[in-house]
Amino acid sequence: MSFLSKLKEKFSKKEDKAVYLSGFQKAKQTFSDQLNEMQYEFHGVDDDFLEQLTIILLESDVGIETADLICEKLKAKCEEYPSVSFRWAMNFLIEIMKEIYEEVPDTEITYNENGPTIILLEGVNGSGKTTTAAKLAFMYQFYQKKVAFVAADTFRAGAIEQLAKWGEKLDVPCIKGRENGDPSAAIVDGCRYAKENNIDVLICDTAGRLQNKVTLMDELTKMNRVAGREIEGAPHNTWLVLDATTGQNGLAQARIFAESTKLTGIILTKMDGTAKGGIVLAIKHKLHLPVLFIGLGEKERDLRPFDLDSYLYSISEGLDHAG
Repeated sequence: MSFLSKLKEKFSKKEDKAVYLSGFQKAKQTFSDQLNEMQYEFHGVDDDFLEQLTIILLESDVGIETADLICEKLKAKCEEYPSVSFRWAMNFLIEIMKEIYEEVPDTEITYNENGPTIILLEGVNGSGKTTTAAKLAFMYQFYQKKVAFVAADTFRAGAIEQLAKWGEKLDVPCIKGRENGDPSAAIVDGCRYAKENNIDVLICDTAGRLQNKVTLMDELTKMNRVAGREIEGAPHNTWLVLDATTGQNGLAQARIFAESTKLTGIILTKMDGTAKGGIVLAIKHKLHLPVLFIGLGEKERDLRPFDLDSYLYSISEGLDHAG
């Protein structure tokens, strides 16, 4: 059985397959629909084919270094055979993409067995950070966890009230920082509240200002320090929220945050609104950070744990029927 056939078989058993297919529809149009057009002039994995493949990968926002690596590996793989059909070239392509993502093992989400689990959410304004906090709370509530918010984005106008309104809607307590105040003070208050009220998961919405990297680094370092002082091992997870529609700009943002703090994972929002599905691969290859969750819609339940096989099948749907 070919790799794409195995992928399709596994995908068919997924409970959220319809959500993935719908959410990656635009990405599929940029990727597999364009690849399928190449089969009509396919004469083997030659320089012309690889040049066109590189263009498609770049349009999908895989990035030039990752695209070059994919093409190198595909060329080497196909050279092992006397001839390769377009269908088998596509099988090798998607298999190589999976191998590149899995080169560095994913880090697992850390949960504190001796008290509250502290999650810091970072990201620039407009990335969907506050809405993602709400979606995470909804998910953890589904798993019967007691959740609380910390509104530590004290610099963006309206951020505190936005999270507080989500708290009211979801029945999640929200510990508020003071507008233009010290975000670390809010983290301390949140950690103490979590300990006193047996909170399972404390989700901290932090500021995301890139205009001054030194200020950002100082703030994030202090927040990490005060959280660890209040609760051993905190923050247990530090996740960067990226707007998938920004593509390679999002990758640049991730680099800055990674320099300022110890990131443990990425949440990609607005995935359903972009044709740049290759950013998932670029993030893992360049930053060695796992994509933990993806946003495939606006509602609370539209945050999905990232599944590599579902992602690969959704952007490559139809290639298994190629000639």
